[in-house]
Amino acid sequence: MSEAKSSYLEVYHDANGLPHSIPAWIGNRGAEGLEFVFPDGSPASGVDRGMGGKLYSQEEVDALTGTKGFAYIAWLGLLTIAILDSRRRVIALLGGAPQGAEDWAQVTERASQRMHERIGRLSVSPEKLNHRRAQTPYAPVSRGLSHGGGQTEPGELQQNQANTVVTDELLADPDIQRIVGWTNLLFLLWAPKLYSFYQKAREALESERSILRWNFVKTVFAACTFNFGPQAITRSHLDFANLSWGWCAVTALGWFDPDLGGHLILWDLRLVIRFPPGSTIFIPSALIRHSNVPIRPHEIRSSFTQYTAGGLFRWIRNGFMTDDEYERKASASDKAARAAEAKTRWEQGMDMFSKIDEL
Repeated sequence: MSEAKSSYLEVYHDANGLPHSIPAWIGNRGAEGLEFVFPDGSPASGVDRGMGGKLYSQEEVDALTGTKGFAYIAWLGLLTIAILDSRRRVIALLGGAPQGAEDWAQVTERASQRMHERIGRLSVSPEKLNHRRAQTPYAPVSRGLSHGGGQTEPGELQQNQANTVVTDELLADPDIQRIVGWTNLLFLLWAPKLYSFYQKAREALESERSILRWNFVKTVFAACTFNFGPQAITRSHLDFANLSWGWCAVTALGWFDPDLGGHLILWDLRLVIRFPPGSTIFIPSALIRHSNVPIRPHEIRSSFTQYTAGGLFRWIRNGFMTDDEYERKASASDKAARAAEAKTRWEQGMDMFSKIDEL
């Protein structure tokens, strides 16, 4: 851990200033279309270890985004690198490979193959293949627990029979489970306060709704999405249903040249990051606008994303009820206390990102 702490990137931006919804439970849908206004100061600076691959000129980096002033991070996917805001909080993480796991490349290769060989068995409507978040068609299939969209209580995300069978097989796959175990450990090590918040939410939900099935035994993420290629490439967007100051873990899979495509763009942080297959990046996806650079036509890129919907945290915080039900049952003093709490929820949430010197 001490060695990993010496490798980090600093962005000259206070994450408290990022756009967010007023209740601060989910992302701000209105922020997606805002003009990207960058803070004063230099581009990201910090590490030069663990880097490799194609070197881009500044003009080439700017061409990838269509906007000037981005920094390029030529990450190999091996070294764990923290991304710090101006308060030195770890707000995002490039999760390297587990030390001593000499078979890790084979683990992620097999996971890619297992997803790819099941594409033909999926049943996905044209509307889901072509949606506002995608530049190119791909099949997103989600499993796990969620809350929102008119639900009165948490439930398991439902799929048709074909997709349920496919995702059941993937959830039971030992290589997928190893990826989940590794991401869970990274989360614990690099964001312990935020991890504890997720863990307590899982324990509360398990106690209140023991009938609900979790995807994995050892994880704090309540849901996951298998994004089946051939090109799981996204437009700039926010994941509105996710906890606005929470993390999601995105694992890139498939077979593509990461020097020529698949890069992750973090628009609000002015970063273009080389994102090789088999590697995982943690971001507050409901807070930082993000997208991927397209890959070449003959290549394949899938991804595996783990997350928890912000509505789950809100339902637990309400005493296991919806906002409407809470408003009907709460006393005047309870409502006053909740209104006072809401004024500081954003700052309290941001404080769950650990400062690197605290780790």
